[in-house]
Amino acid sequence: MAYKRTTKVMSDIGMSSMTDLVFLLLIFFLITSTLINPNALKLLLPKSTGQISAKATTSVSIQDMQNGEYTYHINGNEIPIPFETVEDALIEELQMEEDPTFSIYADETVPVKEVVAMMNIAKRNHYKVILATQPE
Repeated sequence: MAYKRTTKVMSDIGMSSMTDLVFLLLIFFLITSTLINPNALKLLLPKSTGQISAKATTSVSIQDMQNGEYTYHINGNEIPIPFETVEDALIEELQMEEDPTFSIYADETVPVKEVVAMMNIAKRNHYKVILATQPE
């Protein structure tokens, strides 16, 4: 005698928990992408047509104070540090990096001498350096 099943096995998967998970991940990535801003200082960067896709983990901003003095900011920190301590701060920031790279965000009014001083720091410590510009 053949017995028939009275209940059927459901073969579909509940998707409500999956959509909740995707929604939470979307919110997480939207929030974290808005918090990451390496250039928190308002600088007028020079314009350039050549843009690279490499991303530096550390940034140095040079700001002209209009009185012959320049302020240096590591990773967009609003508290400036003196030039004498910039190299030590960069060494501390980049010591654990496999391919140490930092970017220079220099205001348009900053003389080339100040930018070259930052490039010399990169050369002494065998760092790669990126000069940040605005696209034309």
